[in-house]
Amino acid sequence: MTASRFALAAALSLLPLPALAHPHIFAEARLEIVSDDSATVTELRNVWRFDDLFSASVLLDFDKNSNGTLDPDELAEVGQTVLDSLAEYNYYTTISDNGKQVKVAKPSEITADFKDNQLLLIFAAKPAEPLPLKGRLSFGVYDPTLYTAIDFPTDGDLAVVGNGLSACSHKVVRPDPDEVIAQNQSSLTDAFFNDPTGTDMSKLFATRIEFTC
Repeated sequence: MTASRFALAAALSLLPLPALAHPHIFAEARLEIVSDDSATVTELRNVWRFDDLFSASVLLDFDKNSNGTLDPDELAEVGQTVLDSLAEYNYYTTISDNGKQVKVAKPSEITADFKDNQLLLIFAAKPAEPLPLKGRLSFGVYDPTLYTAIDFPTDGDLAVVGNGLSACSHKVVRPDPDEVIAQNQSSLTDAFFNDPTGTDMSKLFATRIEFTC
């Protein structure tokens, strides 16, 4: 792995580093939950826009010809690095099907772009198993290590696409961290806040969209 590939992998796949219980990278996201006419979730469309500081570091690491921009081949390397790095973290995608956590299949690609001095990552994730719209489901994007803070600027950035979900009621949930800690005091031990590998408990802090079908 080249130095630049290692740098991005270390940042996004979050190799164990000290004191990772607070964000170092910030991204604004859009998530579209897509369903078909058979009332099945078919894919989750993601757009992540990263903060200027992290974007500048990616530009520095991957701009091989030092022309001050990321050319198509350099962007392709960024996308491939992230595609390989985030598999262990389920591509930061959380799906709950009536309380059961659902994995996503490896995306066919992650497209990287660089606009207005910010790195964008665009990809579609598909549930690894059929996901019928029955009961209670929730979808979100979060980093289980809490190293990357992924935020949805508006509730409209958690969107519904397709007719399948039209029969379901839905709401966007934005947990209050203080309330989460108070309600889960016995579960959120010191190990949770100091474990650089992250735990499933971190999803309690994640913004998500919930459906009742």
